Amino acid sequence: MKRIALGAHFPSMGQHVAAWMHPDAQIDGGHNFRWFTRMAQAAERARFDFVFMADTVGTRDGDMRALSRWPQYMAHFEPISLLSATAAVTEHVGLVCTASTSYYEPYNVARLFGTLDHISEGRAGWNVVTTANAAASHNFSRDDHYDVADRYKRAREFVEVVKGLWDSWEDDAFLRDRATGSYFDPAKLHRLDHDGRFFKVRGPLNLARPPQGHPVIAQAGASEDGMELAAETAEVVFQSKSRMQDAQAFYAEVKGRMGKYGRAPGELKMCAGLNVTVAPTEAEAREKFAYIQSLIHPDVGRELVSVELGGADLSDLPLDGPIPWERIPTESVMSPSRLAAMRALVARENLSLRQLYERYAGSRGSAQIIGTPTQVADMMQEWVEREACDGFIIQGSYFPGGFDDFCQMVVPELQRRGLMRTEYETRTLRDHLGLPRPRNRFAA
Repeated sequence: MKRIALGAHFPSMGQHVAAWMHPDAQIDGGHNFRWFTRMAQAAERARFDFVFMADTVGTRDGDMRALSRWPQYMAHFEPISLLSATAAVTEHVGLVCTASTSYYEPYNVARLFGTLDHISEGRAGWNVVTTANAAASHNFSRDDHYDVADRYKRAREFVEVVKGLWDSWEDDAFLRDRATGSYFDPAKLHRLDHDGRFFKVRGPLNLARPPQGHPVIAQAGASEDGMELAAETAEVVFQSKSRMQDAQAFYAEVKGRMGKYGRAPGELKMCAGLNVTVAPTEAEAREKFAYIQSLIHPDVGRELVSVELGGADLSDLPLDGPIPWERIPTESVMSPSRLAAMRALVARENLSLRQLYERYAGSRGSAQIIGTPTQVADMMQEWVEREACDGFIIQGSYFPGGFDDFCQMVVPELQRRGLMRTEYETRTLRDHLGLPRPRNRFAA
């Protein structure tokens, strides 16, 4: 039986747009360190491979009345600091977070994630994003966001520079020999001397090579440029497909591109976003789901759809009428793949505005399941066996309850089937995921 890769996504109070309104949600989740460590420790007790923190380098622009009812992206901790502190109170679970290739510098990212890898003894992962939030540009001395093509070209060069900096020191460069008075071997320290289109970086990095060689590289783009970047650089891909046949096509497409970069399909783990509502009976699960759906404010629903549709103005549309095609943009500077997915859904099912925001409220276009532990495990097993994914990113509707339900009810069923470990047999995130440790490019 193939063991699945399993990550947990912890966005503030929960993945659902109304998460903070649930009476059992941790209402200050975005600013509560003790809450986050409790969630990370719960994931570790359940033997997850990693926890994941998404990030954005700016607040959202839009309808502030609506955003005041949807705080998920408006205020939260910076994730590298958060995960570095979390490393001290966990021992096994991987620690993955986002850093933008548009608004960071490669040297900073190499140093930050290399340090996290040392602090955690080999559990760090970097989620490479080009930043979809166009408003972020105004925080970094720019009037306009980078266009999509340039964002991905910049990202490709950025990743290559970061990996080169992680190889600045060979693994055995540090002698620390008092008898000879030699702290390191100068022959095993290497300058990068990168001079490219977007970056000029000399190096070397003032940090020993990370325990994993390179922290694990994750990526989530689903556009043409995103898939190409994933095939070339990613070791974990987060995908958002609601239907198994779409996930299978994406899985085959990305893994099919890896050969031209000299990579084998097994060097990449495809993890599908999955929003789970689980209870002992299906009726109870559906009651749970209906309750949190009832908490969606229409202003939030409109704003959610507007964001997904590239900023379309929907303020005058009736909630229960069809969405006119002429109001839906054909291009987006934020996320072309998300826009294309929503256009396809509207065309396929002729959804009203209310139906559309209810569909996206918890899953954001990812897969979702409402049912018993057996039904959830059946679905997860089928997706893996039919090559729709290699694992999942579990997205609880609200925290802590939505995630605790998964750990208490679904995890034991997955373990019973041999799909999840019952104990950690490995130490690093690479080893958890069965990924090879990169060779140092400068080593003989």
